[in-house]
Amino acid sequence: MPSQPARRSAGVAPGTSGVLTIGEVLRELSGEFPQVTASKIRFLEEKGLITPQRTRAGYRKYTGHDVERLRFVLALQRDQYLPLKVIKDYVDAIDRGERPDSLPGGMTLAPRVVSEQLSRELSAHARRLTAETLAAEAGAPRRLVDDLVSFGLITAVDNRFDEHALKITTACVELERHGIEPRHLRPFRAAADRELGLVERVVAPVASRKDVASKARAAETAREISELCLGLHSALVNSHIARMDS
Repeated sequence: MPSQPARRSAGVAPGTSGVLTIGEVLRELSGEFPQVTASKIRFLEEKGLITPQRTRAGYRKYTGHDVERLRFVLALQRDQYLPLKVIKDYVDAIDRGERPDSLPGGMTLAPRVVSEQLSRELSAHARRLTAETLAAEAGAPRRLVDDLVSFGLITAVDNRFDEHALKITTACVELERHGIEPRHLRPFRAAADRELGLVERVVAPVASRKDVASKARAAETAREISELCLGLHSALVNSHIARMDS
């Protein structure tokens, strides 16, 4: 697991009297999220994910709470590929004092604050797994991991697998118990590639722009379309399964 970057106790740089400029926020987040930019933070503000205070001159003032909230949002985007509107539903519920039961990975939040413990849990999702660790965590024989690689269902980067590979492998362990082997699942890979091609064509006009905000919007739109495609796929399959009982 990659080492965690050092954090200040309140997420506030020395000499800032409890508030941060956007540049200081970027320095706080850069260890975990090296690609984050000022444009991305302003885009998240535009979407209502954070609401920094403003000085009389209109400059943004960020608090330690804002920084932890950004960590939460960025980690869910990076590790869970959740659409921003779904993440906003989570944080809005938390701000209302609720405790959502459906946070990804069984994680929980105290109202109005993202804890250091949660930040560590979220960061853990960025870890990279060896083939042996992947097999152990998924409860899979090493043979299955090798087969999934062979059929293009999971891919290693620098001989390491991510959390998505773990989810795929875990699902394939259960499918094998029903007699469905990796060689039977190649159409899923082909279908995923076709879906990705469709999504890329839709977002291409925005993704081709050079500014970071446009790229962030393109990524968010891609996630939303993907969620809709998954919902459509599930509905189509379930409609046919329902006929088995009729």
